Amino acid sequence: MRTRSNSGVRLDYYQRVVHKLILDHQQPVTGLFPASPDNDHAWIRDNLYCILAVWGLSMAFKKIADQDEDRAKTYELEQSCVKLMRGLLMAMMQQKDKVEKFKSTQHPLDSLHAKYSSTTGRSVVKDNEWGHLQVDAISLYLLILAQMTASGLQIVFSLDEVAFIQNLVFYIESAYCTPDYGIWERGDKTNHGLPELNASSIGMAKAALEAMNELDLFGARGGPSSVIHVLADEAQKCQAVLQSMLPRESNSKELDSGLLAIISYPAFAVDDPQLIAKTRDTIVNKLQGKYGCKRFLRDGHKTPREDPNRLYYEPWELRMFENIECEWPLFFCYLILDYCFQGDKNNVLNYMHKLEQVMIRKDDGIKLVPELYAVTKDKANQEQCEPGSQERIPLGRCPFIWAQSLYILGKLLQEGFLAVGELDPLNRRLCSEKKPDVVVQIVILAEDNEIRDKLIEYDLHVQTIAEVAPIEVQPARVLSHLYTYLGRNKKLGLSGRKSRDVGILSTSKLYSLNDRIFAFTPQNFDYEEYYMSRDPALLASTFTANVAFLGMSWKQMLGRPTITLLATQYLLDQGKIPMAMITTMKKLKSGYINGTRVTLGNLGDFLSTSAITNLSFLGSQEDGYPDKLNPQVQSYLEEHLLKSFSNKLSFLSRPSGLRNARVLKRRMSVRGAIKKTRSINVDSDTLGMEGEYVGPQLERKPSWLEVEPALGRSPSPEGARKKSITK
Repeated sequence: MRTRSNSGVRLDYYQRVVHKLILDHQQPVTGLFPASPDNDHAWIRDNLYCILAVWGLSMAFKKIADQDEDRAKTYELEQSCVKLMRGLLMAMMQQKDKVEKFKSTQHPLDSLHAKYSSTTGRSVVKDNEWGHLQVDAISLYLLILAQMTASGLQIVFSLDEVAFIQNLVFYIESAYCTPDYGIWERGDKTNHGLPELNASSIGMAKAALEAMNELDLFGARGGPSSVIHVLADEAQKCQAVLQSMLPRESNSKELDSGLLAIISYPAFAVDDPQLIAKTRDTIVNKLQGKYGCKRFLRDGHKTPREDPNRLYYEPWELRMFENIECEWPLFFCYLILDYCFQGDKNNVLNYMHKLEQVMIRKDDGIKLVPELYAVTKDKANQEQCEPGSQERIPLGRCPFIWAQSLYILGKLLQEGFLAVGELDPLNRRLCSEKKPDVVVQIVILAEDNEIRDKLIEYDLHVQTIAEVAPIEVQPARVLSHLYTYLGRNKKLGLSGRKSRDVGILSTSKLYSLNDRIFAFTPQNFDYEEYYMSRDPALLASTFTANVAFLGMSWKQMLGRPTITLLATQYLLDQGKIPMAMITTMKKLKSGYINGTRVTLGNLGDFLSTSAITNLSFLGSQEDGYPDKLNPQVQSYLEEHLLKSFSNKLSFLSRPSGLRNARVLKRRMSVRGAIKKTRSINVDSDTLGMEGEYVGPQLERKPSWLEVEPALGRSPSPEGARKKSITK
C-alpha cells in the first residue's frame, strides 16, 4: 500500500500528463477535442476514448482526496468529462430531426453525423460526403454515458434531454440488421463505400442497450420520469447475430482488431468465455506484430502502395497490401486493459513492455503513443516476402490521443490507483461469469369456467381470468402500443418508439402502472394476430422453444421470467383440448421440460418472485403531471378493455348449443397442420351497448362482474379487484 505522499506525487505526474496531452486541447466553449491543431473536426468515437483517461484520473484522485487541493482537482477533472459529454449531446441534439427520420428509414443519409466542428458543434461535411452511419459510435456514447452516470457524474440535466437519449436507444436498437460503415468509417474492405453488418457495431449496440436499461439519468436525484427503458429482446437479437458472426467482423473482413473493444473493455458484449478466448487468440495470431496489431487483413491505409488518388480498389487488387499492413500500437493498449480486467499480471507486464518499446519519448520525458507504424517504400517487397523482418517508421498523429488515453488507464490500473470495478460501475465485466440456472415460472389461465372444467378433467387445476384479479392479463399487442408512448417529446419533435415488435423476454415480465399490475401473453400466442397459433402441435413446440430460450437468455437479476398463457375457445378441437397441449402441460408439472427448470403455479403466487417493470413513462410529462396517467393512454386502455369485454359478452351470451355448433362447424371445416380460423369481432354498437360503461363505472375493470351472474355464477368478491384507471 502506498503512502499518501507517494500516491499524491505519482497522481500529480499523471495529472500533468493528462493536462498537457489531452485537456489543453479541449475546446473551451463546446468541450470537444479537435482531431489536430490543423483540423477542427471532432469525431464522436475519438472524443469518447480521449475522455476516458480524464474520468479514470478523477476517480483516482477522489480516493485520496483528503485535502482541499485534491478535491479541487477531482472536481475539475469530473467537470471536464461532463463538458465533453454534454458537448457531444448538444451536437447530436441539433440533428434531432435525423434521429426521428432514421427510426423509420435506417437510411445512411438520415443518420447522425460521425463528426462535428469542435468550435461550433455543428456538422462539417454533408450527408453524402462521409460514411456517417456508424452505429458503434452512438452506442459507445450511450455506454460511456451510462457508466459515468453510474459512477456519480451528472451529465443529463432535463427531461427533454432524457427523451432525446431514449430516442438514441431507438436509433441503435435495430443494429443487428442495420448495415453501417463500421469503426473505421470505410464500409466494406474494398473501399466501395458500401455499408455492411459489422460485429463491432452490433456488439457495441448490445452493450449500450444493456447498460442503459432501467438507468436513471438523473442519478440519485432522479425519479421515474428520468429512467431509460429498453426492451430486452432488442439486445438479445444483437447478441444472437453477434455470436453467429464472431470471430469474423463482417462479410468482407475476416477479422478486425476492433473486436477487442467488444470482447473486453469497454463493451464486454460477449458472455461466452470460449468465444471470447477464440476471438482474442485469432486476433493475436493473425494480426499482431512487433509494433501493434493490424486493423484487418489487406488493409491498405497509409501503406507505401496506397494510391491517394483512387477512391476504391477492386477485390483482387487488395493482394498488393498483404503482409505490409500498418501496425497500430492502439491495440496493445486494448490488450493491456483486457488482461488488467482478467487479473493476469504477467500478460499486463508483457504487453506494457511491448508498448513502451514502440512509444516515442519527448524531450520532457513523456512517452507518446504514435498512431501507427508503416513499412517504408523501399522495404515493402522484402517485408511482403518475409513478414516482420523489416523496420517500420511511425506515421500519423503523435500522440494518438485515443491510444494515449487507454495507455494512461492501463498505467493507473497497473499501479493500483484504480480498481477495475471503478472503470466498470455497471459490472459489465461479469457478464461471462457462470450464473445459476434460471427457473421459468409458468402460469396457465382459462378464458372461462368451461375451459377450466375441461382442464380439470386432466388433473390440471388452473384459474380463470376473473380469479387472478387484481392482476390484469392482456395480449402482447397492448404492451406494444404502450411502448409507442416511450420517448415522445413535442418540443423536440420526437414521436417515440416505432417498432411494434415485442418479444418473449418482454412479455415474461410483469408491469406496474399506477395501482394496477399487468401480465401479457406472448406475442406469438395471440390468436387474433398469428394464425399459426391455431395449430396445437406447433403451439406446443413453440412454447417449449420459448421456455428453453428464456432459460438461456434471461439476464434479469431481480426476478424470474413468468410466461402467462391463456387457454381460450380457439384452442378447442371439436370441443376438446388437443392432446399436444395436455401432454405439454403435464410435463410442466414435473418441474423440467427439455432440460429447463420450470415451476407451474398461480399468477398471484409469483408476484414476489417475478421481474416487475414500472411503466412510469406513461405519465403526463409534458402537461406537468408525471404522476397522472397520459390521457391518450387512459383512453386507449379504457377502449381496449371495453372492446375485450364486448367480445366476450357477445360470445358467451349465445345459447350453449349454438356456441358449440359454431365451434364444431369451424373446426370440422378445416383440415391440415395449421387450422385457419376467424375470430368473431362484434363491436358494442352492434350489441346496443353504447353508453353502458361511462362515468364512474370506468373506475373498475368492466370484465366478468356483470357476465358471471348471467351465467349463474357468483360474481367476484367485492373489493377483490384493484381500481382501474381513474379519470
